[in-house]
Amino acid sequence: MARIKTDTTKLSVAHVGWHRHQNGGGLVEDTTTVADTAFVGPDAKVYGTARVLGSAEVRNYAKVYGEAWISGAAKVYGSAEVYGSAQVSGSASVYGSVRVFDRARVYDSARVYGSVEVYGSARVCGDAHVYDRASVYYRAKVCGRARVCGDAKVFGWAKVYDYAKVFGGAWVCGYAEVFGSARVSDYALVCGETEVYD
Repeated sequence: MARIKTDTTKLSVAHVGWHRHQNGGGLVEDTTTVADTAFVGPDAKVYGTARVLGSAEVRNYAKVYGEAWISGAAKVYGSAEVYGSAQVSGSASVYGSVRVFDRARVYDSARVYGSVEVYGSARVCGDAHVYDRASVYYRAKVCGRARVCGDAKVFGWAKVYDYAKVFGGAWVCGYAEVFGSARVSDYALVCGETEVYD
C-alpha cells in the first residue's frame, strides 16, 4: 500500500483552536476575546489571552498576543507587536516595526511608530509621538504634545511633556523632567532630578 506524505508546512492555519475573525478575516486563537465590532485584517494575528475590544483595529502583519489589550478606537498595524500585559487604547496608533510590551501603555491620541520599543511600565499618552528608533521604558512617561525620536531614550521615572522634544542620541533618565518647549538633542544626558524647560 502506498503511503501519502503530507507537507504540514503548507496547511492553512485553520489549526484546531484558531478561527478567522468575521470582520477582516484575521487569525484569532480561540483563547482570545475579540469583539465583533473590532477589525482583524487577513494577515494579522491575535493569540494567547489577548483582547481586542470596541472598534479597535489590528491590520497588516501586526500581532497582538500574551495578555495584551487593544481597545477603544486604537490601531495596531504594519508589523507592530503588542504583547505581555501591554495596553493600547483610546485613539492611539502603534505602527511600523514597533514593540510595546511588559505592562506598557499607549493611550489617548498618542502615536508610536518606526522601530520604537515601549516597555516596562512606561506610558505614552496625550498627543505625544515617539518614533524612529527611540525607546521609552521602565516607569518613564511621555505625554502632552511631546516628541521623542531619533535614537533617544527616556527611562527610569523620567517625564517628557508639554511641547518638549528629545531627539538625536539624547538620554533622559532618573527623575528628570523635560517640559515646556525645551529641546534635548545630540548625545545629551539629562539625569537625576534635573528639570529642563523653556
